Amino acid sequence: MHLTLRQLQCFSAVARNLSYTKAADELHLTQPAVSMQIRQLEQQAGLALTEQLGKQVHLTEAGEEVFRYARSILQQVDEMDHVLDKLKGFAGGRLRIAAISSANYFAPRLLGTFHQRFPDVNVSIETTNQAAVVKLVSENEVDMAIMGQPPGEAHLEALEFMDNPLVIVAPPGHRLSARKRIALKELEKEIFLIREPGSGTRGAMRRFFREQKLKLTTGMEMGSLSGIKQGVQAGLGLGLLPRGAVQVELGLGNLVELKVKGLPIQRHWYVVLHKGKRLSVAAEEFKSLLTDEAVELLSG
Repeated sequence: MHLTLRQLQCFSAVARNLSYTKAADELHLTQPAVSMQIRQLEQQAGLALTEQLGKQVHLTEAGEEVFRYARSILQQVDEMDHVLDKLKGFAGGRLRIAAISSANYFAPRLLGTFHQRFPDVNVSIETTNQAAVVKLVSENEVDMAIMGQPPGEAHLEALEFMDNPLVIVAPPGHRLSARKRIALKELEKEIFLIREPGSGTRGAMRRFFREQKLKLTTGMEMGSLSGIKQGVQAGLGLGLLPRGAVQVELGLGNLVELKVKGLPIQRHWYVVLHKGKRLSVAAEEFKSLLTDEAVELLSG
């Protein structure tokens, strides 16, 4: 078989997205150009690799096999680039980061510092929920990820780099806002705004209530941390959020941290990597910035 890297890149993008249109957008190509690369690859393979049922693209059995090998080959090429960069002492290239959306309150500041030090590095960051972030790291679509809970997958490793206490916030004037010590049982009388399925904060909230043998009453479901904050300010319910993410609102008096017995929930921020992945110079530098400097940089 006479395959090209371009064919494998196009097929991998289609297989990940299960969409020719999304693959074309990702690769900055036209959809016909992507389709042509896939047809050429299928001709080389002698088998159909995708099939269309209605509007949905599916991988055939042969397609699943080719996708597995394509990911491995493209990862090897990527690692070769990293090795050559290190031999040249080159600190440019690219850095691909994934982060859970709750990290939005601090991640841009760290990336800003990194950009000042390494302006030639092309940085991209994708923010989404925890389940999607784990998938991106597992499939080698990013160099590393920032998460609020270490994943359980054996092929991933998590390095703690910063505390991430979760607190319950309420609007000013809430019936519990002036209380010096609030019993956990009081929380059963409240409605909590909750993140979407797959969110680490949602999981932490449910675990906390389950461990404390408390009934959790949920109200509206919000797709972002900022949505929860705005909902709490509007009086739609209480929220369980990272303390660092609500510092501004607490300082301005737009939100109040409730003094609940047993809180805050002590969590941490982690940088998560695929075990055995050979990092580029840029990725090594960013990992070091997180593990060695993040606390100091964000406290200033």
